Amino acid sequence: MIRPLLLFVIALLPGLLSAQKKINPSLLPIEDKPGLPRVLLIGDSISMGYTIPVRERLEGKANIHRIPANGGPTTRGLTNIDKWLGDGKWDIIHFNWGIHDLRHMDDGKRQVEPADYEKNLRALVEKLKATGAKLIWASITPIPEPPLIPDRTFGDEKEYNEIAAKVMKENDIPINDLHTYVLPRFSELQKKQDLHYQPEGSEFLAEKVAAEIEKMLEQE
Repeated sequence: MIRPLLLFVIALLPGLLSAQKKINPSLLPIEDKPGLPRVLLIGDSISMGYTIPVRERLEGKANIHRIPANGGPTTRGLTNIDKWLGDGKWDIIHFNWGIHDLRHMDDGKRQVEPADYEKNLRALVEKLKATGAKLIWASITPIPEPPLIPDRTFGDEKEYNEIAAKVMKENDIPINDLHTYVLPRFSELQKKQDLHYQPEGSEFLAEKVAAEIEKMLEQE
C-alpha cells in the first residue's frame, strides 16, 4: 500500500510545484519582526508590483504586510475586508481601490458606477477607521488609451479620483497622489498597451509609497 501511495504523490509533485511557482511573491505572508510597527497594503495588481520594493525600502523600520489577494473593485473589498484586516493591530494602512471599478463590462457599464463607488468607499473607510490605524489613500494611477492587451476599456480615472478625494477629505485621510507622481513618466514606465508597470515603474511607485509610509511612521 505504501508504494502505490508514494508513486501517486510523486506523480502529483510536478503539478504542485508548478502551482506554487505561479503564486505572486507579493501575496505570500511574512513574519513580524518584534518591536516594529505593522503596516498593511491594500490594493490591486499594481500594488502587488510595488509591495516587495516597499518592503525592501522599509526593512528594519516596519513590518510591511499586504492582503493575500488582488484587492479588485470595491465590491470585492466589502466582501473580504473583515478577513483581510484580521484581528491583529495595524499601525498604518495604505489603501486603494478604483481601476477595477472603472472597467467597462459587456453591457458597457462600469463594473462599479460612480455613485456606488462612493458609497462602497465610504463603507470601506468606516471599516478601516475602526481599526485605529493611521490611514493613507493612494490615488488611482493613469489608464492608457486603448487598444489594451488584453482587450478592455475603462472609464475616466480622474472622475473616480475626485470622488475618492472628497471622501478622504471628509475623513481627514491624507492622499498619496500616485496619479500625479507617475503621470509625467507613465508612457516610459508602463508596459506597452497595458495599465501595469515595468519593474522600474513598480520601483518608482514604491519609492513614493515608502516615503509616505515613512513620513507617517515618524509621527508615531
